[in-house]
Amino acid sequence: MAVLSKIVHAHRPKQTSSSDDVFEYRSVARKRLWLALTVTGIVMLAEVAGGILSNSLALVSDAGHMFTHFFVLAVSLGAIFCAARPACHHRTFGFFRVEVLAALFNSLSLFGITGWIVYESVLRILYPAAVMSLRMLSVAVVGLAANLINAALLRGTNKNDLNVQSAFVHMVADTLSSVAIIIGAIIIRFTGWDILDPLLGIAIALVILRWGWGLFMDSVHILLEGAPKGLTTDIVKKALLEGVPQIREICDLHIWTITSDMYSMTAQVRLTKECSMEEWKDIKTKIKAIADERFDIEHVTIEFD
Repeated sequence: MAVLSKIVHAHRPKQTSSSDDVFEYRSVARKRLWLALTVTGIVMLAEVAGGILSNSLALVSDAGHMFTHFFVLAVSLGAIFCAARPACHHRTFGFFRVEVLAALFNSLSLFGITGWIVYESVLRILYPAAVMSLRMLSVAVVGLAANLINAALLRGTNKNDLNVQSAFVHMVADTLSSVAIIIGAIIIRFTGWDILDPLLGIAIALVILRWGWGLFMDSVHILLEGAPKGLTTDIVKKALLEGVPQIREICDLHIWTITSDMYSMTAQVRLTKECSMEEWKDIKTKIKAIADERFDIEHVTIEFD
């Protein structure tokens, strides 16, 4: 049988490296990140001062975590600017992976702050110190308000962007931390159980660790060219074979994630019979439609055998 091949590249306009589309899409997240960065910086300084004045390890820990948020937001913001750069001859997919690298870095920063909080909490358990609960409570309330604002700012932009999601996770984790500190301050105020302060620090660290691990695994999955979550080659093969009866066999199928919500696929397709050019065009159209509409795969490369 004569072997004929044709390469097909399908790119949806909204997901390509078109700088106008990408820049406009990221502009919403970019503006909200700027606002969240400003709020975080102000509250971080307030919590540092309040933690020192009240001698609260939980509050100082939360301020340290807030600093990681500030840094994380700055990294995420910078990643958006890098990702919006157009593709070039040696970076044909553009700079979208910068956002994934930013998410990976953010997850690693969560591990670092978790280790520091646990270490300081253990020292406080071994060497107890009095906690000024009223100051601890007042500053923690301010921190909670800031975290709620930041979480609300980023909530609508994190669904399809792992980079922004990593920043959002930091905000949610810090919100939980603030709630725990407020509850702890009230309990310490009425009971005098200063030991509760370092115990809260450890509890906060465990929450941060859980969120950080999820972000880390998602980032590594993309960097290792993993398929989109919930999608396998078997699922795609079955859909194509059922949707395109002219296909006899699908070989060498690869599906991977370029960045959040941007997927690619390559495959060698063997047909049941030799086809004319018009028939090939019809088959290609069906394959692209299935990949796009059912699996949101916008970069498709097919070789016909």
